[in-house]
Amino acid sequence: MGIARPCRADYDGFMITAARLEKFGPAAESLVVSQIPARPPRAGEVTVSMRFAPINPADLNVIEGKYGELPGLPATIGNEGAGCISLLGEGVSGLAVGDVVLPMTFGTWTGEMTIPAASVVPVPNGADIEQASMLTVNPATAWRLLHDFVDLAPGDWIVQNAANSGVGRSVIQIAKALGWRTLNVVRRPELVDELLAAGGDRVVLEDCDLRAEVVSLCDGQRPKLGFNAVGGASALNVANALAHSGTLVTFGAMGRQPLKIPNGLLIFSDLSFRGFWLKRWRERAAANEIRSTYAALGDLLQRGVLHSPVHETFPLTRLHDAVTAAARDQRNGKILLDLA
Repeated sequence: MGIARPCRADYDGFMITAARLEKFGPAAESLVVSQIPARPPRAGEVTVSMRFAPINPADLNVIEGKYGELPGLPATIGNEGAGCISLLGEGVSGLAVGDVVLPMTFGTWTGEMTIPAASVVPVPNGADIEQASMLTVNPATAWRLLHDFVDLAPGDWIVQNAANSGVGRSVIQIAKALGWRTLNVVRRPELVDELLAAGGDRVVLEDCDLRAEVVSLCDGQRPKLGFNAVGGASALNVANALAHSGTLVTFGAMGRQPLKIPNGLLIFSDLSFRGFWLKRWRERAAANEIRSTYAALGDLLQRGVLHSPVHETFPLTRLHDAVTAAARDQRNGKILLDLA
């Protein structure tokens, strides 16, 4: 799948195509497709021929200059993707040319990356590389949300809004595989049957009063754990569904509205409100914890448990069309860049 480059001399004058952000603002004014010099790997590095990369909401926020952490400009952008190792630097072990890997670094919207070998995670042999390209962010966020905040027992319920998002779908699939049940909130009626078919145990619309309905929806229980990616009234609705001493974790702000939590939920329900950002987790987590997380996700991917729908795939030369498509609300899956 990758392009093997057997010696350093191959790089003399070799250029690669990359999506470059020159300033923050509308994509049409700030994003360009450029040719940039390639370089061979130094000791301890690998070169990865990139194959696919998705466009995530975080990427759009970076382009607009509205994300929690922004790169120095100009910069090659992109938060995740998958490719094949095409060249190994001196001293690299445990990896081979042709291995499919996930770069754990920024700048994936490019034909080629040369990065430290410690910054790539292998994908199991036989895993679909297109699906693997969407493994780094959303499924990993879902895995950590399900494991880092509340000890869940078999049969426990989780409640979440934005259940049709990439993270939401991953929560449904992972929870199902691990014996937990999900109550899922969506905005559009056509998503109800779709998410039920994908493994969601209950799917309701935003106008459902969860405080009044949750016990009947969840077979007499209240969820101990809730996930919020919207904010505003939607977050409060999810918080009202939680059991006493439950936890609401916010990891997104699609509605761009703050959380407005009544004092009573803190005083009388003793709820906990937490936040999660995958980038911070990766910065703080031990290397073996990061690898074990992605090994578990790779196993679920290979077994067909994890699957992310793709709405449309664009070549990097149609970058602006791809970003425009990714910014639309009503899609049936991810927008992918084909970087081959």
